Amino acid sequence: MASSAAAATGPSEEFRYPGNRLGLPEDGQGSVATWGRRLLALLIDWLIAGLIASVVMSRPMWAGGSDYSLMHSAIFFATTAILTGLVGGTIGHRICGLRVAPVRDRKTYAAPPGLLAGVIRALLISLLIPAVIFDRDRRGLHDLAAKTVVVLR
Repeated sequence: MASSAAAATGPSEEFRYPGNRLGLPEDGQGSVATWGRRLLALLIDWLIAGLIASVVMSRPMWAGGSDYSLMHSAIFFATTAILTGLVGGTIGHRICGLRVAPVRDRKTYAAPPGLLAGVIRALLISLLIPAVIFDRDRRGLHDLAAKTVVVLR
């Protein structure tokens, strides 16, 4: 039986905290966002899209209907894709103190991720499943596909 030369005393240098592998700080500005803030931002964005859909459809949100649901989803997708890609975050992200940063070669950048990354992220978030599958850096499949990470503003 072979044994490791180093004792297993704690986390490896590669993974000490979420974002360590990307060169992000452990906490404070620029650190990886918590799940609570991200979920709250998503709910705010979903509510805003619902309110816009209500105005467009000329009926209250609680009236529902398949045409309303389609409009709600389309508005959520469009606002999320455009705002994330061009500004680096949605209204919900702003309210919750978050921003979406592009990741290239394990380094993050301050610039917005770009429209293509925004569209990829929004499409996969709309499918929901990719958003709940994530890695050690709290990057869901939507973030991995778009090469982004959500950090504190």
